[in-house]
Amino acid sequence: MTGGGTGIGAATAEMIHAAGARISLLGRRMEPLLDVARVTNGQAIQCDVTNLDSIHKAFDEARAKNGLIDLLIVNAGIAESAPFHKMTRESWDRIISVNLTGAFDTVQAGLPDLLKSEDARVVFIASVASLRGVPYAAHYAASKHGLLGLMRSMAAEYAKSKMTVNAVCPGYVDTPMTDQSVARVSQITGRGEGDARSAITNMNASGRLVDPQAIANLVLTLCLPLSRDINGAAITIDGGTSA
Repeated sequence: MTGGGTGIGAATAEMIHAAGARISLLGRRMEPLLDVARVTNGQAIQCDVTNLDSIHKAFDEARAKNGLIDLLIVNAGIAESAPFHKMTRESWDRIISVNLTGAFDTVQAGLPDLLKSEDARVVFIASVASLRGVPYAAHYAASKHGLLGLMRSMAAEYAKSKMTVNAVCPGYVDTPMTDQSVARVSQITGRGEGDARSAITNMNASGRLVDPQAIANLVLTLCLPLSRDINGAAITIDGGTSA
């Protein structure tokens, strides 16, 4: 699992471990990875998904510890905000590099193992931004739209294999990434952090942030043997925002 140290990744690692999986946690920051590894009896591996050598080294470490890869949760991602006319090429490249190219490289690194498995799963953590435009986050929305294109293309190409490929598309989630979004909105607009958090929370139709455990539960469901016929699905979990 990439992005396994906090938020959705940490919640998913704990739930999949509780169901019996052996866990390899990949991420840039070792401290949160080690925290989750202690809870899940997992393996913490430093990995930068924008660096192909780092990805291959991390996968080699994961195989050495836990054997061939059957489940691959692609969760690494970043977000930034800017009006389109002020958006820099550097910011565009950074978002695409992590959220889309990093996902591509990650899945390619695991693909030989996945195609040997008797029941393999790839789950991309996408976003409701995969399904609609997002003001002040064109680069983020473009990266997440691209992630769905990657998922659907792989699902179609490998439909007759024993591997399924799906995506979970959350709305705003109660995670550190949303905390960062609150801070950015507050800085850009001059609103207090409480008002900024309310504004973001109310972008979910439910008026509440999505629980990371709920997303973890959905990812676990997609990984179960009985979910072998769910393939190419982009499943929203956003409190009805996309209804």
